[in-house]
Amino acid sequence: MEQFFLGTIHLFGDPQAILIFFLGLLGGMLFGAIPGVNMLTLGAVLLPFTIAMQPEHAVMLFSVIYCTGVFGGAITAILFNIPGAPENAPTCFDGYPMTMKGQSGKAIGAAVSCSAIGGVASALVMMTATGFIAGWAVRAFGPQEIFALIFFGLAVSASIGAKTLWKGWLSVFAGLMIATIGTDPVGGVPRFNEGSFFGLEFSSYYLSAGIHFIPMILGFFAVSEVLTQAINIAKGTRERPRAGLDFPTIAEFLSVRWTMLRSIVIGFFAGVLPGIGATLAAFLGYSQAHRWSKNRRNFGKGELEGVVASETANNAATGAAMTPLLALGLPGGALTAMIMGIFQVHGMEPGPLIFINSGDLVWITFAAMFWANLFIVFLGWLQT
Repeated sequence: MEQFFLGTIHLFGDPQAILIFFLGLLGGMLFGAIPGVNMLTLGAVLLPFTIAMQPEHAVMLFSVIYCTGVFGGAITAILFNIPGAPENAPTCFDGYPMTMKGQSGKAIGAAVSCSAIGGVASALVMMTATGFIAGWAVRAFGPQEIFALIFFGLAVSASIGAKTLWKGWLSVFAGLMIATIGTDPVGGVPRFNEGSFFGLEFSSYYLSAGIHFIPMILGFFAVSEVLTQAINIAKGTRERPRAGLDFPTIAEFLSVRWTMLRSIVIGFFAGVLPGIGATLAAFLGYSQAHRWSKNRRNFGKGELEGVVASETANNAATGAAMTPLLALGLPGGALTAMIMGIFQVHGMEPGPLIFINSGDLVWITFAAMFWANLFIVFLGWLQT
């Protein structure tokens, strides 16, 4: 606890750190809310500038962007049925129907409060667990264990959203096949972007960079919603969503308390596993809420519990994703891989020894993520 307070004092006792902290808050929220321009885009733009920054400021900036970027897309998902980021896709399922019923304020209030709760809970567990995991990893973690962890992450992915296990594994293998399209990052060998495969021609220059997840999500959600709204405008039946912020009552929070707790556990569990991250945490949290809810028939029609489940789970995965990065040197997603690059640029290698060599930096990162998740409530009010 003392180290956390020291990290907080170091964070808010430096005017430059305060400026970077709040710029990260606003930047992550804005880039997370704009469909097609997410926190990874912001991270890619800012990454070269971190070379000239102090290590603690650079890592803190990306950590804050990670927290608020995951939350930012919930507002557009609720109001326009267009998730600002893939992590907010399940929020559309019930958030937008609530908007159509005139309950957008309550949906946004639930998203804001549950995002803050999930993120803060994840940050607290991260502070407690990362040191223990790092100490254990020094003694018992090697290449075999890393392979087993990655395979376990794929096995969990296969169980998400599929009615039968074989369909889940089929979707995992299909996703792995799609992910291999492009140029091999190690050998530079083209894969499935030229020649033929089972009679299918892949001779396309534009496939050299692969097929990215964000354009696919935009195609599934944004483009279809734009066409739907265009039809409604032509028919004169389009309803304009009204933005607002109306926090759920205490009784409503108590009614979904087990959903929040379950989503926090799911989010942290999914964030720790490599390759899972906040996106699949949101889908898994939503699917489990639907499975155990007494109001499962209302899911997809404007059920508050659906918004609570997805937004709690995806923000609970943020702190968890930092745990394998700091303790094992194993990034769980694209942005944590950028953070790993920041460490390496400044001559540090993430892993168990970082707690010995750069303990102050680690606790500044912990403090920044904790306070960033608390500030989500303010950002939600500002955004609406």
